[in-house]
Amino acid sequence: MRDSRRAGTVREQAERLHRLSVEATDNGRPALAARRLRRALALVGWAAPANGPRAGGSTAGRASGGSALVAADDDLLARLLTSLAHAEAEQGRSELGMELLDEAQRRAPAGELAIVHAQRGLMHLRLGSSTQALRELDIAAPLLQLDGDRVELARVLLNRSVIHIATGHIRQARDDARRSAQLAHTHDHPVLAAKALHNDGYCDLLLGDVPAALSVFARVERLYQDVNPGFLPVLALDRARALLAVGLTDEAGHTLDQAIDGFRRQRLMQDYAEAELARAQCALDAGRHAEARDWARRAEAHFRRRGSATWARRAELMRLRSDLARGTAPRSVARRAWDLAARFAELGMPDDGEMARLVSVRALIAAGHLTAAASTATAQPPPPSPLPDARPPDGLPLGAPSPPSRPGGRSKGEPLDVRLMRRLAEAELAGAQGLRGQALRKVREGLALIDSHRGRLGSLDMLTGVAALGADLAGHGLRAALAGGSPRQVFAWSERCRAQAFRFRPTRAPEDEQTAEALAELRQLAQQMHADEAAGRRRPALRRRCLELERVIRERGWQLPGVGERLAPAPVAAVQEALAEDGLAMVSLLNVGGGLLALVLVDGRCHLRRLSAYEPVAEAARRLAGDLNAQAGRNLRPALKAVIEASVQRQLGVLTDALGAPLRQALSGARGIVLIPTMGLSAVPWGLLPVLRGRPLAVAPSALVWLAARRAAEPFVRDGSSSVLVAGPDLEHADREIERLGAVHPKARTLRGELATVSATLAALDGASFAHFATHGHHERENVLFSRLDLADGPLMAHDLQRLDRTPGHVVLSACDVGQAVVRAGDELLGFTAALLYLGTSTVISSLTRVPDAVAEQVMMAYHRGVALGASPADALAAAAEGEPACTFVCFGAG
Repeated sequence: MRDSRRAGTVREQAERLHRLSVEATDNGRPALAARRLRRALALVGWAAPANGPRAGGSTAGRASGGSALVAADDDLLARLLTSLAHAEAEQGRSELGMELLDEAQRRAPAGELAIVHAQRGLMHLRLGSSTQALRELDIAAPLLQLDGDRVELARVLLNRSVIHIATGHIRQARDDARRSAQLAHTHDHPVLAAKALHNDGYCDLLLGDVPAALSVFARVERLYQDVNPGFLPVLALDRARALLAVGLTDEAGHTLDQAIDGFRRQRLMQDYAEAELARAQCALDAGRHAEARDWARRAEAHFRRRGSATWARRAELMRLRSDLARGTAPRSVARRAWDLAARFAELGMPDDGEMARLVSVRALIAAGHLTAAASTATAQPPPPSPLPDARPPDGLPLGAPSPPSRPGGRSKGEPLDVRLMRRLAEAELAGAQGLRGQALRKVREGLALIDSHRGRLGSLDMLTGVAALGADLAGHGLRAALAGGSPRQVFAWSERCRAQAFRFRPTRAPEDEQTAEALAELRQLAQQMHADEAAGRRRPALRRRCLELERVIRERGWQLPGVGERLAPAPVAAVQEALAEDGLAMVSLLNVGGGLLALVLVDGRCHLRRLSAYEPVAEAARRLAGDLNAQAGRNLRPALKAVIEASVQRQLGVLTDALGAPLRQALSGARGIVLIPTMGLSAVPWGLLPVLRGRPLAVAPSALVWLAARRAAEPFVRDGSSSVLVAGPDLEHADREIERLGAVHPKARTLRGELATVSATLAALDGASFAHFATHGHHERENVLFSRLDLADGPLMAHDLQRLDRTPGHVVLSACDVGQAVVRAGDELLGFTAALLYLGTSTVISSLTRVPDAVAEQVMMAYHRGVALGASPADALAAAAEGEPACTFVCFGAG
């Protein structure tokens, strides 16, 4: 009787430890789960090895003593061994895990075999063996469906959905995930329900709907925080993958760093290595090729140590892509990539295999082996060679199959990065063969894929970020156009490759409760920080909280779907016609391969001029901005003032020497210029260049932006009846400036003092034809959409402008710095001024540096008088700023 009671107590203790271990596993804590399972196995008289299989292949053995009283309960023993196998494998001891599973299968009664097959399927899945994993789960699912644990069936369906995701079968993946969620909800298992929803969101990501995926991930995050916090790093990894899919590499990198830290603490070695591999992708996309190779090499080592051969090959492919981008040993890269393509084909992984094949093609082109590249571009990989080095280095392997009838591989359901890589490889091959027209056609096809992808995105962040995905394609298209020698064709291609986000209208900003609360707290904290600054205090905790709130607001914006509408590219003839009507010329600057070029459209003709190296000119622009900021509004010692003024003249001289020729050519046949800058030259205060002083000048991100703004521009209402004048706090001249402007625009609505709140200002701006701000301004380089103007109750941010139904057509920002922008790949702009242009404002007057108060007030008064008398914004600013060496106001948009 005593032994019976004791056996019952021991079994109950072991079962309790098993339940606790499952909770630990579900929460992403395999080390804790393993410790609990070993205690349970010791209770039932079973000793499992701590570090690996024993000599002779035995993984465990019975212990002597009273605990053996319950050792005959093979159902419990099988469950404990099965769970321990998973916990050990998650910590990197995959071989031990498989041997424990073999022992569990020998011990398991018929009713427990489904669980063993399910666990083996999960382990194969984690090791990247999708075919074996699917085979095991397909055995387990029917057994559990007939007469088994419904919660365990939900687990099997959940894991099977992951396999379908890995193999690109999205419909099956979504079906299994949703069936799993239904079972989990029915049987009150919130952890499984959250994981199933997570997989459902990942299906959205694979289908290219990044906003929908991030929206689901946000819901999953709240669920994980409540029931499964250990899985938050896994969610962070998938969120980073979503951000990489829209070119937000910096944001993805920060997210991956958090995930890597979480995986390290939880000893989730498979996920840790996957995050390292994603970090390699992040570095590669950002152009940091050596860093990408280092991350890929580390990930590969961790995968191999764990026994994840398939994942190790993926890391090896990433390493080869990094080597190709660096120009390292292209013949070797071609050979190794071809071998990888064969191995991926053998494993039933067509997307990875196709990427490897395309890397091989591009490497052969880089090595100059065009015949081999053409063959590889259409051939299917052979079975992998056991001795890769025995393969001829500059062609296909001996005995390679003849090219199939359908070149280019499959395309339906392929990831976007594979499709873009194919267009790039085909364009490079055609270009190398002298088929320039075919090369340009392939680039057009690739850029059209990015356009389609961009159409699903609603936030400015993503609309501008996605251009990075096509940077290589755009660069190849421009180089191919330049090789053709036609300036008109180069101009057309430049317009296909720059500032494409302006063709898509951003979605209206969300006004949900969470976003509203975050914005309200952010404004309050900004006020506190402003007061602290005035009092000479610093509270880092406030800044950290502001950054956290900005992150919340940004992430909510990322979930906005796109409207899909887009403007067609601007034909060269339409641009020339509009320029002729206005008596203007256009100078479009390009940076191609580190060389600065100018396209000059004047008198109905298009000219191409090769100028100088780009970087020295960009450096002069940076130094000029620093000098102008240093001297603005400060009482400098005469000696220091002379040094700064001399530096200003030197930098203007560098800019004039580099750019003067195309500017003079443009002005020889026109009264003014529309200027399209590139990259760092977007920060040049162009009106300070001697050649441009007193000349009307409009600066636009692209010819299309200028043309669209010109068409949308409305005549100025002279009495100011639909105008808004706003004075911000703590600016000495603001009230006086607004009062004087009121005399020029007698019917304008005026907001100053306590009336100049964010809500009142936004209400007044919506639908107004004209707005003037005399406020402090701040350009936030690290988080551009939170660049701001200071108002009575806090900042009016660039993000807030997206809440307007209709922005004013003409906006003047008599505030420092807010003409600045962060320039992303493809000359995509982000900043306060850029946000207004994105949202439909035709003309923005803003400064690129600090401007002395007296200069700002004088120039603004002269500008408004000129506009009120009927001058165009560009003409009025040119006249108002002439003779003011410290005036860095620029006319953006229509002019």
